[in-house]
Amino acid sequence: MPFLRFDLIEGRSDAEIQRLLDVTHEVLVETLHVPSRDRYQVVHQHPKSSIVALDTGLDINRTDKLVMLQLTSRPRDKASKLEFYRVLAERLSSSCGVAPTDLMISFVINADEDWSFGMGRAQFVTGELH
Repeated sequence: MPFLRFDLIEGRSDAEIQRLLDVTHEVLVETLHVPSRDRYQVVHQHPKSSIVALDTGLDINRTDKLVMLQLTSRPRDKASKLEFYRVLAERLSSSCGVAPTDLMISFVINADEDWSFGMGRAQFVTGELH
């Protein structure tokens, strides 16, 4: 937890995708203080014609390196989210060649009872996880 879904335009190599996932996880651990073994990431690749990502009137130019990241999580404080946005944009730019203009992030917040990591139990509710 959190659960990360990456939507990408097809064309990246396996190594590029792995680096993107690794860097994102490192930033998640650093800024949101997630345990290092708490890693749930899924990549979906789409033909260019299947992704529309306009600029919301912000004059943001996007390329085929676009990363749309949806992060499902328990509640996080505002400062931590802002730090995550900033640090991830910096690191993906320096380590993966993803321009900050090609990074779009959305948090989806839910509650403890919305998570089951297996065994038919809600581990945050049962106290197995904190």
